[in-house]
Amino acid sequence: MTVRQFDATERRARLVTRHGLDPSTRADDPVGAARYVVALHATDPLTVFLSVRARTNGVGPEDIEHAVVEDRSLVRWMGWRRTLWAAPRELIPVIHASATRAVAARERRSLTAVVASSGITDPERWLDDVEHAVVEALAAREEATTSELIEAVPAMAAPMRTAVGTRWERTHRAGALVLPLLAMQGRLVRGRPRGTWVSSQFHWATTESWLGGPVDDQDPAAARAEVVRLWLRTFGPGTEADLRWWTGWPARDIRAVLAAVPHAQVDLDGAVGYVLDDDLEPTPVPEPEAALLPTLDPTTMGWRDRDWYFGQPDGLVDSVGNVGPTVWWAGRVVGGWAQRPDGVVVTGLKEDVGADARRAIAEEADRVRDWLGSVRLAPRVLPPYQRTLVD
Repeated sequence: MTVRQFDATERRARLVTRHGLDPSTRADDPVGAARYVVALHATDPLTVFLSVRARTNGVGPEDIEHAVVEDRSLVRWMGWRRTLWAAPRELIPVIHASATRAVAARERRSLTAVVASSGITDPERWLDDVEHAVVEALAAREEATTSELIEAVPAMAAPMRTAVGTRWERTHRAGALVLPLLAMQGRLVRGRPRGTWVSSQFHWATTESWLGGPVDDQDPAAARAEVVRLWLRTFGPGTEADLRWWTGWPARDIRAVLAAVPHAQVDLDGAVGYVLDDDLEPTPVPEPEAALLPTLDPTTMGWRDRDWYFGQPDGLVDSVGNVGPTVWWAGRVVGGWAQRPDGVVVTGLKEDVGADARRAIAEEADRVRDWLGSVRLAPRVLPPYQRTLVD
């Protein structure tokens, strides 16, 4: 049997077309932009907004805020790889069953050990009581900040030491550990930001008040199969290593899920790759376009093996593999970008892309500057190359 081959050119054409980076495939709204890449990375709040901007036309920050805060059609939820995502609302039960529930169980065991090491004699009961008190306090006031909840539940002010005996040892107030755990359990949601959309601090709300009810319960195996199906449709073809990287699941789980999802094995320049079995048709190569994607954008972070779309990564990636703001041309990363204190968006190219590409990239940088207006960015990940652009 002949095995279908996908070369780098066709994979880049799929990337541009399916991720909404081609003007002809842009989304009409923030939720459509998120669906293009399954969900948006939300560890850095800037990423959500700039990832949507790159995949839509005529959508401003106020439209994205409305989707997150008012419509609640995009919801921040801890999921795969213990990463915070902004996901379409209908996907939250799938994320929770496929990833969050298991993460929450591990985190609760870990926090119970931390509570015990802090001198509390019955850590399980203490944690049960605190969790119950927090949910009750929050239900009574609809939404609250971490500080307000610590004031309402004094036990959350107790000092807790983590990573004892290591160079990462820290002392936290219990509230800083309990509230994220309650969110992982599906009982709390990160709601409206404190301040502007660039803020990384949020008000908390109960899931029932924010979403109108609890998260629907789903079978974990079925949810994992749906995740792999979505990933293959969006990011495929990809390798087993890519799927492990994106989901954080061990190889045995990936293989079990692949067995449950109809797929085809393909050749990726000598490596074994996978696509959905009904997704083997060629993708026409679109006209080359420029894009400026933010720190941790889902496209940039979508695959473990990046050689086919990442030209010269030196300096664009931090020490643990996180990618900063990137410049794209024709489906490839060709440089980085940053915003100067005066608001000007500056780009740096790591290869000669030609005059037409340089002009298109400069025009896109001006569009990003105009979109941001008076907002000044402070990305959580800004690797060495991007820092040199504003030093």
